[in-house]
Amino acid sequence: MDAQKPVYLTAEGLAALQAELTKLIEEKRPALAKRLHLAIKQGDLSENADYITAKEEQGFLEGRVRELEYKIRHAQLIKENTSGDGRVHLGSQVVIQEEGLEMSETYQLVGATEADPRQGKISNESPLGRALLGKKVGETVTINAPAGNISFSITNID
Repeated sequence: MDAQKPVYLTAEGLAALQAELTKLIEEKRPALAKRLHLAIKQGDLSENADYITAKEEQGFLEGRVRELEYKIRHAQLIKENTSGDGRVHLGSQVVIQEEGLEMSETYQLVGATEADPRQGKISNESPLGRALLGKKVGETVTINAPAGNISFSITNID
């Protein structure tokens, strides 16, 4: 992971990562250790499918634990937009409308770790997120999408 790159998280996102880490360490790790212990007792480990599977799962589990610990340790909390400058910042709720369409969409600008467009959360590193940062209501941003350029007007910022 890039040590130079901060991990931007909302308070809710940080709490979710901490809860996942706790579950992995307190529940999943001991259960997996028990499975490994039982598999080792079966004898020959070279052809022991239970042992091989448990070791693979242990690798994934420990990798996820390290990733979560890193993100939590390097987290920079996103504060609610209190700057009052009327611009899009990390944490802002932005209402946009695609040119030529009447329906608008609302997104919260979050860090990459929490991005989930289906839940209305877009990353500050995504093309749309990068384009929106620093803009004001009434401005238009254009992004290069696989289907061509798409323009959005900013109709509201919270």
